[in-house]
Amino acid sequence: MVKRTLVLGLVMFFLCSLCLRAEAKVIKLSYANFPPASTFPCVQMERFKQEVEKRTNGQVIIQTYPGGTLLGAKNMFRGVIAGQADIGCLVMSYQPGVFPLTTVCELPLGFKSAKVASMVLWETFQKYNPKEFARVKVLTVFTSAPSNLMSKKPIKSLKDLKGVPIRAAGAAGKIVEILGGAPIALPMSETPEAIQKGVAKGLLTSFEVLKDLNFAAYLPYGTITNFQVYPFAVVMNKDKWNSLPERIKKVFNELGKEQALWTGRYMDNHIQEALGYAKKKYGFKLFTLPQQDMDVAQEKLKILIDNWKKRAKAKGLPAEKILQDVYKFKAKYEQMGY
Repeated sequence: MVKRTLVLGLVMFFLCSLCLRAEAKVIKLSYANFPPASTFPCVQMERFKQEVEKRTNGQVIIQTYPGGTLLGAKNMFRGVIAGQADIGCLVMSYQPGVFPLTTVCELPLGFKSAKVASMVLWETFQKYNPKEFARVKVLTVFTSAPSNLMSKKPIKSLKDLKGVPIRAAGAAGKIVEILGGAPIALPMSETPEAIQKGVAKGLLTSFEVLKDLNFAAYLPYGTITNFQVYPFAVVMNKDKWNSLPERIKKVFNELGKEQALWTGRYMDNHIQEALGYAKKKYGFKLFTLPQQDMDVAQEKLKILIDNWKKRAKAKGLPAEKILQDVYKFKAKYEQMGY
């Protein structure tokens, strides 16, 4: 009886050791991103990687792939679903119709900071848990900073924008068109050449590109408009997520909101850094549209909000309630000083 008990104890010890070893096995994950390594989506990616590795004591190792080296912007979502990358960073705006709920945050709602916009997107996602992400695990969400004009010649009024060819993607292109400019849809990588050749004479996006992509060398003027932001999501392959130990899942879940806020803060600080760089090195000059023009612009751009409502309702979403919540979250974080 003693021998049997001893043998049984040894067997149980052996099995427990195997389980612990399996639990402690290093988990390697791939993380794909599409823009250059110096840009903010990739900066947040590297911070995310470092935090996960630190908080799991090295049990999770993440290999990052910036610059579209593993998956490009337009096939990021499909690629993660298919398992070509374990994790991917995507822009919802790049896939029209796929993300009817979270693209509410790309509307011209008057966001003045990436911090506020990122937290609004996070709150909206948490409240509605949109079906558009049902095939993946969402790890975090965040937004770009608000989009502003950069141009070859000063744009001090809406009148100055009329007929000017402006590189503008997605919702930004519609904004430029509605306000009388001539939107040009170009990949960011082709935009410097287009500007130098005069094909495009301006750009509507967030100001960090003045430094990150050195657009300050081509565009000496800027105009604050705060028209819209671009929503991003970091997603994981569902099978890969389900295979993770619970304590590793806990690390990822605890990091989600923190990462959204960190990215928003980084973005806002980096915008100021980029503007300082552009002014010091290239004499960049910054203007603000007169309030009267901003009021006119907001009135004209209401059509984009109305069109989103129609699309959202057609998908069975409570469009009015979602938009109401977005404005409520926006006011909440603005009042908190974000």
